[in-house]
Amino acid sequence: MARRQHRYVGFVALGLAMFSPAAGNAQEPDDLAPYKMVRSLQFVQDSVVSGDHSAGEMQRFMLGTIDERLRTVDPSIFDDDRNVDAALIYAMSGGNPQTLEYLIAHDVNGYFDNRVTDVLRKYLSGKGLLVAKTLEETAREYRDKKIGPYLALIGGNVLIATKPTDALDLYDQARLAAPGTIVEEAALRRSVAICVDKGMLDKGMAYSQRYVRRFLHSPYASQFADLFVTLVVGHDHDVKPQDVIDILSFMDAPRQREVYLRIARAAAISGKPELARMAVGRVQSLGGTDNAFGPLADFYGGMAGLPTEDIDRAAKNVSGIDGNALSPRDQALQEAARSVAEQILRAPDPASLTQASDPNTDHQEITSEKAAAIAAQPGAPGALPEPVPGGVASTGQGQDTDPSFNAFVTTNRSKLDEIDGLLAQEGNEQ
Repeated sequence: MARRQHRYVGFVALGLAMFSPAAGNAQEPDDLAPYKMVRSLQFVQDSVVSGDHSAGEMQRFMLGTIDERLRTVDPSIFDDDRNVDAALIYAMSGGNPQTLEYLIAHDVNGYFDNRVTDVLRKYLSGKGLLVAKTLEETAREYRDKKIGPYLALIGGNVLIATKPTDALDLYDQARLAAPGTIVEEAALRRSVAICVDKGMLDKGMAYSQRYVRRFLHSPYASQFADLFVTLVVGHDHDVKPQDVIDILSFMDAPRQREVYLRIARAAAISGKPELARMAVGRVQSLGGTDNAFGPLADFYGGMAGLPTEDIDRAAKNVSGIDGNALSPRDQALQEAARSVAEQILRAPDPASLTQASDPNTDHQEITSEKAAAIAAQPGAPGALPEPVPGGVASTGQGQDTDPSFNAFVTTNRSKLDEIDGLLAQEGNEQ
């Protein structure tokens, strides 16, 4: 790590010296070669995904300075193929697309491969699907060149929606050709996204392990965490808990707790109590004696336990946490879960269990004539249903039930519908 920091400081110092207007006349022309500038840009970008988020400002500075240099450089500098590759890599690394257009328009000597520039122009203008086949072929042709990993990466980006399997192959090509770089980080993260979308559990777990081992401190790691949680929760019956534990073991304890909390929450909303309990248990075990996330984990565990036999304990866990300590979304979940628990645990109204019939207080024998007369009365058990407007016959159900019971069903059905809506909304946000 110390050696990497030293190299980073050296590159930054070199970049500042190279790009400083005051020092411009003191530099040899070859010192400002585009390929050297882009090499420094690559190092800074790789430092960002390795965890040095402070390098972001330097990245923006260098992109702007390289842009200016490419527009003012003598065209003869592209006699060196390294500078041609540098201009293309700059365009594929977040550079100004108009600069590529400028270079192509002034390329009277044919330094740039028209096939490459054509697919890049289409991709950068949002029309990559028009040249998807050509881009895929070009990426494979240039796989051993400097621009190969970048072409493979953008080729995967184009094919991800229409040909995900081919996109995975291109992402594999990109990451294997550029290990430890921003290219590999993007390729791994997008490979996990494909596996989530297509239900490829085994591949998704393998990509996830590589990502956690290499890019845990990337600014895009939160996006990966969301994908990983979706992958695990979506395959709760097939994923092995030990595999999840092994992958997350590369993280420090705070990051592990955060991911396990996300898993617990998503599993609770999705009605997957076993996975939720596993995640809650991991949060508790990682917390030690001072676990600030313990109550929140209990809350998610309580939500997952509502449909189970241990509903009393689950309801206590749901209600036991202070709502002010929850996010607005979790406060809505708490209210929904508390309402569900109350409906399940509420004792039935004794009046609703009684028969709605007149008692035979005189203890008189009911003759066949009396029985026939009673049966002929509207609404009596066994009587024919009365005709109703519109020609739809009533089934007679509920006519003799307790009015208080009818009110209970109507009121609480609407409450449960509202709760279902809340949970569905929460599930869609995951």
